[in-house]
Amino acid sequence: MPVIVNRKKYYRTAEVCRIVGISRSTLFRWLKSGTFEDVENVDRRGWRLFTAKDVKRLTVEANKLRPNLSRGNTRKEPGNKSG
Repeated sequence: MPVIVNRKKYYRTAEVCRIVGISRSTLFRWLKSGTFEDVENVDRRGWRLFTAKDVKRLTVEANKLRPNLSRGNTRKEPGNKSG
């Protein structure tokens, strides 16, 4: 459930992870590595408060696709009889 502070809606870490579909450990790994820029606000306990804009940015990051470079080129060329 979002938290309202000064009439602005914020989401806590667990809720953001549920919305985006990632684990807390993934989020914290992305924050530590710089994959995702940390949020601007924390509450009095030091817990992160995510805005709707932060949630959208995180959703974009979570849905990125990239080539699997560790697989190598396994695509078969037309006319290639090997493999």
